[in-house]
Formats: sequence, structure tokens, C-alpha cells
Amino acid sequence: MKTNILPGIKLTLLLIIFFMGVYTFIILGIAQLGPNHGKGFMVEADGKTYYENIAQDFSDDKYFWSRPSAVNYNAAGSGGSNKGPSNPDYLATVQVRIDSFLVHNPDIRKEDIPSDLVTASGSGQDPNISIQGALVQVSRIAKASNISPDNLKALVNQNIEKPLLGLFGTEKINVLKLNIALSHFK
Repeated sequence: MKTNILPGIKLTLLLIIFFMGVYTFIILGIAQLGPNHGKGFMVEADGKTYYENIAQDFSDDKYFWSRPSAVNYNAAGSGGSNKGPSNPDYLATVQVRIDSFLVHNPDIRKEDIPSDLVTASGSGQDPNISIQGALVQVSRIAKASNISPDNLKALVNQNIEKPLLGLFGTEKINVLKLNIALSHFK
């Protein structure tokens, strides 16, 4: 019995020391080499500071809406709904989002709504939407803000972020940056 318990206790203590101390400091050191020293990507606008890599809740008709969040945009933790695409509760939630979107965007047909505007991301913190997700909202924002649709489309095109190194991912739009640009639009 001693031959199994003592090595097990030693290994447990060694792993606790490694993962609570050594590993933590290694990751902290690597983060210091990154942009903003591991503190996230910050954006300042109108005297306030925001994290551009965490989704923000925009629900006013004069702004571009973010992707829905399964964690109600709470950056303290992330998580998806953990419900499959055939789950009745999930389907009901998506239908409520579709109905709400159509009420605020009466010029849009249901089949023209991109999935990223009615489904939450796996983390619930996705700060980006697709280009189509932005363009489908232009009509609503034009009416609410008295900015021409052409100017709004130009603003969307100016805020397109290309894939990493031109290879990884898809083109996307950071909703926070787009709405900051929209709020400063003359």
C-alpha cells in the first residue's frame, strides 16, 4: 500500500506546485510579450474604455447589433447554451430572436437574416459579426439615424477586418469599432 500511496501523494504535490506556480508564471511571461501585455485589446471612445475583444450589448435601433450572447454579455465567464440544434428550447430561443429582428427590421425577409445575428457563439463573447450581418441592418439604422444607406454601407466596408495573415478565418466586422465609427459619423 505504501508503494502506491506515497508516490501518489508526491506526484500530487509536485503537480500542484507546477500548475499553480511554475505554469502560471510561464503563461504570464508569454502574455507580457503580446500586445497590451496580456491585458486585452482596449478601445477608448468618448472618455470610456472598452475591450474590443469582448462582445458588447447594443440594442438601440440606431446602432449595429452584436451577436446574441448565451451569457448575457457578462465578461466574468463565457459559455454557450450547450443545447443542440434540434433542442426545442434552443429552437424557441432562436425563433424569438428572429421575430424580434424582423420587428425592428421590417424590410428584411426571414431567409435573409444571417445565422450569426440569431445564434449565440460558443463562448457567448464573440465581438464580431459577418459582413452580411452588418449590411442587413443598414436599412434600420438609416431610418433611425438619418444617415443615408450608401454612407452606412461605406462605413461597413471601411470596418471590414481581413482574415489573419490573409489565410485564417473569414472577413468580419468588430461591432464595437463599427458603432464607435458610427457615433462619430458626420
